Amino acid sequence: MSLAIVHSRAQVGVGAPAVTVEAHLANGLPALTLVGLPEASVKESKDRVRSAILNSGLEFPARRITLNLAPADLPKDGGRFDLAIALGILAGSGQIPAITLDNVECLGELALSGAVRPVQGVLPAALAARDAGRTLIVPRDNAEEAALASNLTVIAADDLMQLVSHFNGRNPISPFNANGLLLVSKPYPDLSEVQGQVAAKRALLVAAAGAHNLLFSGPPGTGKTLLASRLPGLLPPLDEREALEVAAIQSVASHVPLKNWPQRPFRHPHHSASGAALVGGGSRPQPGEITLAHHGVLFLDELPEFDRKVLEVLREPLESGEIVIARARDKIRFPARFQLVAAMNPCPCGYLGDPSGKCQCGSDQIQRYRNKLSGPLLDRIDLHLTVAREATALSHEPQAGENTASAATKVAEARELQNRRQGCANAFLDLPGLREHCRLSGEDERWLETACERLTLSLRAAHRLLKVARTLADLEQAKDIERAHVAEALQYRPSAQ
Repeated sequence: MSLAIVHSRAQVGVGAPAVTVEAHLANGLPALTLVGLPEASVKESKDRVRSAILNSGLEFPARRITLNLAPADLPKDGGRFDLAIALGILAGSGQIPAITLDNVECLGELALSGAVRPVQGVLPAALAARDAGRTLIVPRDNAEEAALASNLTVIAADDLMQLVSHFNGRNPISPFNANGLLLVSKPYPDLSEVQGQVAAKRALLVAAAGAHNLLFSGPPGTGKTLLASRLPGLLPPLDEREALEVAAIQSVASHVPLKNWPQRPFRHPHHSASGAALVGGGSRPQPGEITLAHHGVLFLDELPEFDRKVLEVLREPLESGEIVIARARDKIRFPARFQLVAAMNPCPCGYLGDPSGKCQCGSDQIQRYRNKLSGPLLDRIDLHLTVAREATALSHEPQAGENTASAATKVAEARELQNRRQGCANAFLDLPGLREHCRLSGEDERWLETACERLTLSLRAAHRLLKVARTLADLEQAKDIERAHVAEALQYRPSAQ
């Protein structure tokens, strides 16, 4: 009777809980039993593992084999456990030393030939293996992804026989060399390419400096999409923790985690997207657009064309920075700390207020169009700006002082000031932080209260207005919020819808 234990990792949301693969070989009629709440794809691993072992020139033991994937109450799916199961059987039958598997974790799907195929969600498992102090064995196609976890020893495997030789000490596999792994990010679109729109660029600068949500409204062709695409270039670079979180989400979502590493994501879903596509879901919950935009920008063009029920699901993650997908068996928590930038036309035809006079929309049509957006959703957008049409100039050349580099410098200085003062961007201040860092003088506070009453702003809108005013002060490196900062912040708030 022989028992071998191999460590592996499951995938639950963007987490990687530990799974212990126990292989027990006993005397009796040859049989292989797999227990531990395996899904159909895991149950099929029995046949893949058998063929992989035999086709690698190894012996598949003709004994009664019991495989347990613990913990038993955690659902397991996919082919990620194939490699751990095969190594457990080989260790239990004495073909590799069981002791060599003590400080190792394995991920990988096996081909019938014994080749090791890549799996998704490797980066969260790599981060967890690093924290557990173990070496991680992964398919070679996943090695670069796993190596993003610093201070982790990664073994890249091509096939099962190569690993058997490694564990038997005949041909040890050298740890994967991650030198030169970090890629050079491609340049962001430059702000200087936007013609005119001084007020819109100012709003974009304020949004970047304080991580505020932003809504552009204006006729077609005024540059709303062009402006929104420039926002990621103004934001501070991702630090290592943020970059790993973004890459881990891409890994789980089957995207290539090294793509544009380590740039902030910019997601631009079509207005026909469903609620599940936007916030995540499915029978096996997958991250949606708001999670794929984590630490980046979510741009919703033609905002009123989205289904209202779809937009309403944004209200909770805009406040909490995460989304919880509830299913009968479990609740999956996905991060969703994104910056929302939206664009819309002022009316169904898009030309309300345009000097061309093209608009033929009646007042009822305009009201129905605007009613597609609820007050609570608009309340959560800090900056509202109308983008007017600029004079046509086909030979426009970039103007000095309005490029992305100079604006990003101002944003970085403002963010550094905020991090030193409160440890987060102004948009993420909680109520105690708001009271401590966004204080006004008595006279300015009374003036603001009067203005909020006249504009019929909610208390939430007033708090967000104060955060914007704090950002305006930070852009000027001012210690206190002054009347001019509050007045400018008020210009970005519409009256109650």
